[in-house]
Amino acid sequence: MKKNFLKASLLALSVIALSACSNGQTAEVTNNAGGEDTYSFAFLTNTQNNTFQTAMNDTFEKLAEEKGFKYTMLDPDYDLNKQINQMSDAANQGFDAVFVIPVDSAGIRQGLETIHDKGIPIFNVDTAVIEEDRDLVQSIIATDAYMAGKLMGEQMVKDFPDGGKIAILDFPSNESCVLRVNGFMDGLGDSASKFEIVAQQDGKASLDASLPIAEDIIQANADLDAFFAINDPSALGVAAAISASGKEDIAVYSIDASPDGKEALLDGSFTAVSAQVPIQIAETSFNMAVDYLEGKEVEKEVLLPSHVVTKEMAEETKGQWQ
Repeated sequence: MKKNFLKASLLALSVIALSACSNGQTAEVTNNAGGEDTYSFAFLTNTQNNTFQTAMNDTFEKLAEEKGFKYTMLDPDYDLNKQINQMSDAANQGFDAVFVIPVDSAGIRQGLETIHDKGIPIFNVDTAVIEEDRDLVQSIIATDAYMAGKLMGEQMVKDFPDGGKIAILDFPSNESCVLRVNGFMDGLGDSASKFEIVAQQDGKASLDASLPIAEDIIQANADLDAFFAINDPSALGVAAAISASGKEDIAVYSIDASPDGKEALLDGSFTAVSAQVPIQIAETSFNMAVDYLEGKEVEKEVLLPSHVVTKEMAEETKGQWQ
């Protein structure tokens, strides 16, 4: 069953990737039910080739339609230069507010400045920009990435009280993924010395990039006990590599609890997963933008709590994000 699910996941993600390439770079809602006072919002995502971001886009789109607001989504597909150009376009179009997930947390300042200089409030969602650039954003709204990673570190200690050999697939250009790894390491706590990190490599938060890296790590470490991957696509690549190797006893720890991640938890491909909350991020940031435009004070940072997803929770919310 596990191998069939992994094959299905690979096929589904390939179809998503093809769809992302063939579809246009914008999705737009232009319901003007709000009349002259309608707001115009833009979601400047980092990719739509991931169900986390598509869940956010669907939520923004639904809320905008309900309110009669104009809404546009711009997708650079992980291309930083394209994202900066899209941010310049958004600044020139004069949106009332924008929601931004940076392709590169440390490389997006130029785009932020372009929008900020036009007086457009920026709501930085999911992945935080670096500390030096936070004066350019109105607020940061995200899952508590550090907490999500810490939960997985603590879970690994429970599952491997005597320690073991582990590998980490990170994504260092993404600030929230750096926080997940930091949280994971702190979650190991006093047991950290019992764990040997045999490899830590950039899985680029994707299945396609993570799979061959995981294969090489497995081949080089016959006695590997577990992987920690910073999101479900990366962890699915790991799970596919483990399945191909025939070493079914290697544990996989992930962060997301996406629909595919829940399936992997239920069929045993994942050992544990902590949740991200894209729908709540979109809802919270959308409402904050409206409050800000109506003259209300908004918080500078909102971190939504994560939690370990049990198999019972996964079964109850099968096919959905949190």
